[in-house]
Amino acid sequence: MSSLADQAKILLGTSGWNYKDWVGPFYFEGEKSLLKAYAKVFKTAEIDSTFYAYPSKGTVMGWLKYTPEDFIFTAKLPKLITHEKMLDLSLNVEDDVNRFVELLEPLWLGGKLGCILVQLPPKLEFNQETLEDFLKVLPRQVKWAVEFREASWLREETWSTLKKFHVAYTIVDEPILPPEIHITADFAYFRWHGKGLRPWYNYRYTREELEIWVPKLKDAAQQTQVVYGYFNNHYHGYAVENCLQVLEMLGALTTEQAEAKKRVENYCVVKAPAEAKEEKLEAFVEPSKLTFDALLNAFIDEDRLKRARKIKDNEVSIKLETEDAIEAKVKEYTIIIDGKTKTILHDCADWSRVLPTKKICKHIGKLLLTIDRVKAEKILKDLYYKKENWQFKPYTGQT
Repeated sequence: MSSLADQAKILLGTSGWNYKDWVGPFYFEGEKSLLKAYAKVFKTAEIDSTFYAYPSKGTVMGWLKYTPEDFIFTAKLPKLITHEKMLDLSLNVEDDVNRFVELLEPLWLGGKLGCILVQLPPKLEFNQETLEDFLKVLPRQVKWAVEFREASWLREETWSTLKKFHVAYTIVDEPILPPEIHITADFAYFRWHGKGLRPWYNYRYTREELEIWVPKLKDAAQQTQVVYGYFNNHYHGYAVENCLQVLEMLGALTTEQAEAKKRVENYCVVKAPAEAKEEKLEAFVEPSKLTFDALLNAFIDEDRLKRARKIKDNEVSIKLETEDAIEAKVKEYTIIIDGKTKTILHDCADWSRVLPTKKICKHIGKLLLTIDRVKAEKILKDLYYKKENWQFKPYTGQT
């Protein structure tokens, strides 16, 4: 059995904290600082936004300012390094890493940076030399964890390489990789992604599914100095609810956490009417009078549409276009719309927020404003009339 001291070494939180659909189930209306409100309940958070872009110095100082002294962050390494440059040192990856670590200096000097997470792309298959060369150049003033997204990495050579450089293997719960436990450093790193289909993260764990993780967390705590764990199933506040449920199972729930748990669990009673209201608003558009603008407005809110119109035309490039499909880049983001399979794939951060309600973000809005109007209207009409048949999915580099 694990001791109370071991349980105290288990720090659980969520991946990100700035989600609009958490206002209600978790946050109260009018919160001036969502991070400050989050830190009243949780003792740690995984910074998800750094995966999409380098933070400004002011943003980092804000993370430091609005959290208690004993609060711990972990941060995702930018996808520029992992997904675009694929850890290739010939592409100045070492400089990119050093720049990122320097930006986070206020956190690690202040004792608030637990580690940095290196999340590899699904298309990067096992290559021991690539991994070892990359790990060699990592700054040692901070700790590191690696998350693999491809099954070929699950082998002894991977564990031995991670142990050699004192880097943690990220233990995951997801639909593709098995939830194997491998301790390769003096700390452990867990991530719960969910098991949803559209996408993984839109998933609410049952208590039975969570209970099996409690002994695994306790065992990891006995083998390491600290255990970090983050729920990434952020839709509707599920991550908050599931994280607090595990803390309760560990016997580590504080008064503030118990109150938050009760609030988020009870919110499901009032959530459904709010979602139904949104659907009724679309129903006011008479099907026989659906113009292009009316169709577009049914799938994108006014603020996102304004931002879509501000994107420059030269920031849109069509890579492939057929009668039934279109593949394009808007800024640095990929969009694939396939009319045959009725699938939309996209990879911006905002896309994950609108997926549950089958809305579109500014990048897809800009693409529809750019392509031939007849084709765009055909896509929107099919979406409108056959919405239940369409799949909105995150683009991961694999189609």
